[in-house]
Amino acid sequence: MRQATPFYTRLAMVLVSLIALFYIAVLGKSILAPLLFALLFAVLLLPLANFMEHKLRFPRSMASLLSVVILILVTAGVLYIVGAQISSLADDWPQFKQQVQGSFNDLQTWISHKFHIRIKQQMTYVNNATSKLLESGGSVLGDVFVSFSSFILFQVFVMIDTFFLLYYRRLIIRFLVSVFRDDNSVVVYDIIAQVQSRIRQYILGLLLEMVIVATASCLALWILGVQYAVLLGLLIGLFNLIPYIGIASALVLSTLVTFATAGTAKLLLVIGTILGIHLIDSNILLPLIVGSKVRINALITVLGVIIGGSLWGISGTFLAIPVIAITKIIFDRVDSLKPWGLLLGDERDEKQPEPLKQEIKQQGPDVTNAPEKPG
Repeated sequence: MRQATPFYTRLAMVLVSLIALFYIAVLGKSILAPLLFALLFAVLLLPLANFMEHKLRFPRSMASLLSVVILILVTAGVLYIVGAQISSLADDWPQFKQQVQGSFNDLQTWISHKFHIRIKQQMTYVNNATSKLLESGGSVLGDVFVSFSSFILFQVFVMIDTFFLLYYRRLIIRFLVSVFRDDNSVVVYDIIAQVQSRIRQYILGLLLEMVIVATASCLALWILGVQYAVLLGLLIGLFNLIPYIGIASALVLSTLVTFATAGTAKLLLVIGTILGIHLIDSNILLPLIVGSKVRINALITVLGVIIGGSLWGISGTFLAIPVIAITKIIFDRVDSLKPWGLLLGDERDEKQPEPLKQEIKQQGPDVTNAPEKPG
């Protein structure tokens, strides 16, 4: 009778595995980050690609390419709307600059009265800070150019990877099934089907949440009479896609624009409105629309966002929740890893049903058409 592995041995193996995974994640950021984004987009576009391939009788290459093109057009449309709002800000730049100067003068006067710092002394501090910024302006512009170029290249790789994941999706599924034993094929198909369904629901829920937050923000800021309310509302909705960090960035940006255009009169109202929308979103919309799709507890979500941000920056904060959701699906269906799945999940979750072949068949030809014994 084989003896059970001691606890300290299993703990050591878990720690070594975690260290290896984090090390690989750090080294492979430039490859893994675009690939994970492409995986999310491919899962989202899979029904569209299946529709064009099976209903419209398009070749698989054409269906995959058109799906990616549609994604690019939708993204470009959103960016065009935001850019049109920013262009209106650029057209009003002289007026905006004058309002900024007036608000700055009011702030100087308030600081002078409250803290007894003369305006001339304040200007000395500002001029010193400005001169230091100008000295490093060349390097700052260079960093901005490099960052923008890297972002464009990153998006190109994401779209290319998305196309190939859609085109070779059946080959990838056959590979995943052939890696494991034949008697585990049903479990593998079930994991693939659940990953597709859960991630697609999560992304669609996230997009719906973004639309609701952006619409509510635009209406609230418009009612308050805030200038550039549409632009700020759109930015609040877009930044809301980034967990925790996005709302803080949107709040700072909205505060600066409101202070520059309306002074301190509406500043507190705008801050209170944005925080109120965020509270409603985080306590009602997020659990109702998004939280029920991923079934991850709040502690693991926060830790995942922090760890993802420290490893991959903004990309890591966005990818953390989908990666944890996929990991939990795998853990829940492997007997030896079920305790880890329990740790990632919410204690309010009901017991998950056993894999059923009928559920697998509902996922479409990408799961059911793969042979049970791939050669």
